[in-house]
Amino acid sequence: MDYKTLLLEEKGAVATLSLHQPDKRNAMSAEMGEEFLHAITGLRERHDLRVLVLTGTGRAFCAGGSLDMMRIKSGAPRKENKDGMRSFYGRFLALRDVPFPTIASINGYAIGAGLCIALACDLRIAADDAMMGMNFTRLGLHPGMGATFMLPRLVGAARACELFFTGDLVSGAEAERIGLVNRAVPPDRLAEETRRLAERIASSAPGATRAVKRGVYQGMTAGLEDALDYESSRQAECFETEDFLEGVGAAIQKREPRFKGK
Repeated sequence: MDYKTLLLEEKGAVATLSLHQPDKRNAMSAEMGEEFLHAITGLRERHDLRVLVLTGTGRAFCAGGSLDMMRIKSGAPRKENKDGMRSFYGRFLALRDVPFPTIASINGYAIGAGLCIALACDLRIAADDAMMGMNFTRLGLHPGMGATFMLPRLVGAARACELFFTGDLVSGAEAERIGLVNRAVPPDRLAEETRRLAERIASSAPGATRAVKRGVYQGMTAGLEDALDYESSRQAECFETEDFLEGVGAAIQKREPRFKGK
């Protein structure tokens, strides 16, 4: 299948799926979600693949959810928004169901939900000048896409709270220091280092590697469905607030938001 928002390449036992909307910094849209689910559904049935690399084309890994897509939710009924966001999450988080190892190669901005799909991978390598953050509260919005489930498990509750509460961005180098990514490398070495890691993993016994992956996550997934239901409910509530409109408006206008708690 030819995708409009993705690029899929294979080299040996390694597949590379690239988010491919560089003019939009690879922002996540409904169309991308449909294509992403289709691609992942096909990949996870492949027994000849041993590693999946997820990256973005252009200067960003993924800038998060499309602001235009989210903005129109302000006038929609709460249940419609909750159900819609829950479905949207599932399209991208299908990544977690890939049975073989996955690597996020973070080549630029990974913001909000864009960072979440990197967290949904097993491993993360970032350019040391890449910028990552959970900017949901800066948009007047509760985090979604499994953020409150995955981030504390990687960096601990206190660091996760700081990232959530402030919406601050951290560099790839800082992300490595706090455990958000496995390693940070110079930008001109990112593709090479990602390829080396993928090939090292691909050289391991595929049956054992898949079994190890299942074993690692078996005790860690309890509560994810509850977390997703809670997040989609909170996001649906936020879509009804003035602060959400202010946050998105400020982001579009490239200015600091002025929140009123309404």
